[in-house]
Amino acid sequence: MSTAAPQVQTKHGIVKQVNSGDSIIIRGQPKGGPPPEKQLILSNVTAPKLARRAYNNADETKDEPYAWEAREFLRKKLIGQEVIFTSEKPPNATREYGVVWLGKDTTTGENITESLVSEGLVTVRREGVRNVTPELARLHELEDAAKAAGKGKWAGTPSSEHVRDIKWNIENPRSLVDKLGGKPVKAVIEHVRDGSTVRAFLIPDFYHITLMISGIRCPGFKLEEGKPVHSVVVPFAEEARYFVESRLLQRDVEIVLESVNNNNFVGSILHPKGNIAEALLREGFARCVDWSMAFMKSGADKLYLAEKSAKENRLRIWKDYVPSGPQISGKEREYTATVVEIAAGDALIVKTPCGTTKKVFLSSIRPPRGPVGEDGKAASRPKDFRQLYDIPWMFEAREFLRKKLIGKQVKVVVDYIQPARESYPEKICCTITIGKINVAEAMVSKGLATVLRYRQDDDQRSSHYNDLLAAESKAIKSLAGVHGKEKILAHRITDVAGDVIKAKRYLPHLQRSRNEAIVEFVTSGSRLRLYLGKESCLITFLLAGINAPRGPRPVPGGGGIIEGAPFGEEALNFTKERCLQREVEIQVISMDAKGGNFIGWLWIEGVNLSVALVKAGLASVHPTAEHTEFYRELIVAEERAKEAQLKIWKDYVEAEVETEKPEEEVQTGERKVDYQKVVVTEVTEELHFFAQNVDQGDVLEGLLSRMRQELAANPPLPGAYNPKRGDLAVAKFTEDDQWYRAKVEKVSGPNVSVFYVDYGNRETLNVTRVAAMPGSFATDKPFATEYVLACVTLPNDNDYKKLAIEMLQQDTAGKPLLLNIEYKVNNLAAATLVDATTKEDVARGLILDGFLLVENRREKRLAKFIADYQAAQQDAKKSHRNIWEYGDITEDDAREFGVGR
Repeated sequence: MSTAAPQVQTKHGIVKQVNSGDSIIIRGQPKGGPPPEKQLILSNVTAPKLARRAYNNADETKDEPYAWEAREFLRKKLIGQEVIFTSEKPPNATREYGVVWLGKDTTTGENITESLVSEGLVTVRREGVRNVTPELARLHELEDAAKAAGKGKWAGTPSSEHVRDIKWNIENPRSLVDKLGGKPVKAVIEHVRDGSTVRAFLIPDFYHITLMISGIRCPGFKLEEGKPVHSVVVPFAEEARYFVESRLLQRDVEIVLESVNNNNFVGSILHPKGNIAEALLREGFARCVDWSMAFMKSGADKLYLAEKSAKENRLRIWKDYVPSGPQISGKEREYTATVVEIAAGDALIVKTPCGTTKKVFLSSIRPPRGPVGEDGKAASRPKDFRQLYDIPWMFEAREFLRKKLIGKQVKVVVDYIQPARESYPEKICCTITIGKINVAEAMVSKGLATVLRYRQDDDQRSSHYNDLLAAESKAIKSLAGVHGKEKILAHRITDVAGDVIKAKRYLPHLQRSRNEAIVEFVTSGSRLRLYLGKESCLITFLLAGINAPRGPRPVPGGGGIIEGAPFGEEALNFTKERCLQREVEIQVISMDAKGGNFIGWLWIEGVNLSVALVKAGLASVHPTAEHTEFYRELIVAEERAKEAQLKIWKDYVEAEVETEKPEEEVQTGERKVDYQKVVVTEVTEELHFFAQNVDQGDVLEGLLSRMRQELAANPPLPGAYNPKRGDLAVAKFTEDDQWYRAKVEKVSGPNVSVFYVDYGNRETLNVTRVAAMPGSFATDKPFATEYVLACVTLPNDNDYKKLAIEMLQQDTAGKPLLLNIEYKVNNLAAATLVDATTKEDVARGLILDGFLLVENRREKRLAKFIADYQAAQQDAKKSHRNIWEYGDITEDDAREFGVGR
């Protein structure tokens, strides 16, 4: 009996180096130091061999044709990437062989061996193979295809075109430096000897050079006969080398040759992500070296600043550093605090651990400024001028600070106090850091602030002033923010607050779905001022469903203060602490017709603020909440607050109320019939159905046709749309692959659950099949309306329920029907359906066939109608049709007789 071959276990790692077209070095994740690594040979293939320089007694060799192309193919694809791989060491072998996949798993990831074979860059093993596995057979097929297509080494081009002319030795290094003239040259780092010395190929002439990085020196390894002795531990030497390897080894860089030292080149390495010398200094892996720094054309000041930062932070080689200058100490000059508000582009309000608030300013910077007059002072401004929105880049500066700092703990170091002058109050100027980020420096580097200039003898400046200057220099060169050449216009914001006409224009759009907003100001516990970014407007927003006490406030028009209600201040602070300058979600349900204020629900981090205020005893439930979806949640919260006698309920005593029995609803008159011609588009498991008015069919088809034409002309980029619950979007229906209007109901990873608003059906799609709805198609109301089938209920048995729904779907599918609304259930219309051709009542037919039960309605106007339904039900009972097959199921069916309703 044979046994299945054991499955080879996959492993994860990061590709550190590509030795050749069939050999790589994979390392693990660093844990407290450089990680372990291993060499892996790709199974079943052989790549052309790369050239080798003459070494000891070995002669120099040339590239085999396509050796460099194979190596480069792997390098560009794999270096620095996380891969999945298998590895095994055959018997008597010294090396490990395996397969490498680039991707998340072996099923969807790219098989690197197969890619090499497909490109014609390696040869597949064929001779001496005893057992051709499916994997090897696949490689044979790919190789045959590559040969047929003339790819790579099978192309038939002259082999000499694919062999490098490598200059291993440069007889006159100085002449090469002069020849290149200090210009950046493309290069590939081939080896890292230590943190500040590397070997590289200069491209495309393939000069092989040893480069000492200008301006720095890292701890090096002890050398014996030119080789590093790793047994002798030099502090931070290994870490520095790994730091450079993980960033530069076999990366595409540019090198500026600046000088020569003992046949080694001295120069700078330029990388898109920054200067490695500066990074080494900043991390405490290197120290500045004046002799080589003198060769640098620019950037020496940055190296000194980076070294200074490492010294101040006592990083690595500077862990025992003791500054020679005087030390400033004192708890009043350095403390931690929480940012509660961004007051301006350079001012914050922070809350200390003891609960006091302070207004502090960022040292030595100036936020974006408005137009300046000839005298250097701010130009005159209109009455409706809003500094935050009307000064270019001011809003971006505020947003940068808000997103980075609001609610976060920061470190505050007071640099100096600027005394009060003229109409300006005293300013406490500080360096504020979050983690290791200097906030002012970050702002300046993005062009969101400029650096103030001082007299040479003025010490009242930021303790990181040089860092600010360096950041500003960088921002100017990159034309960032205020330094850009293009004229940036102010934000055009519509202030809707207090303007009823404007508010009415915005109301339908805001009612459609949830909207994202920023809380700009909190007036009271339940009244907020919001900025809606997508709509570019400011609104006043009142929390729905609650009454919150208001604090003291000025009398409109001046003339005193209106006394606040008890706990008004507490309610204000409750909302302020949780919401001020935070991102929230709102759902507008109505508006105040007099003041133009919007009323609705607000969520902060998923918490309904109305419910939170009630739960904290800082608001009571308003009667208008009774018909809302959050009424039960609000009532439960209020009851708990009352029980705990929180805040406004501190003196609450529950009164004994005599319970009255509800009177029977008395309705007189005849049943009204007002038929609408409809088609049913969807039937749900709860006996609900969605219907479209027949006379609206052409309108809907026209809308969908125009929408699809626009989407075809401007096709959505798959994956570019980031759907959120409540969004009105477009979705590509699975059955016909056409776009329809839809509402996003749930987002779970790459899956999006949508509700097709014009048809009533639902499905879950991949996010790539959902896109933002073109704005001009969002204003039309949904064409499908939800109803519940009137005067009937489903049987209790699940099989019969399913059968009843199927029969309702059959009886309503693809035919015109007459719909009449009979009554409402929880604001949902209950309707009957009549076949437009035969005039037969759909529900009565299903009752007669024994699929549905008659609901025991007591309205007098429906008495004759219900009697007809009950007669049909009796007929079904007598004939033992379907649910009545085994007798009268209503004898034990309490629900049929109204119990529990």
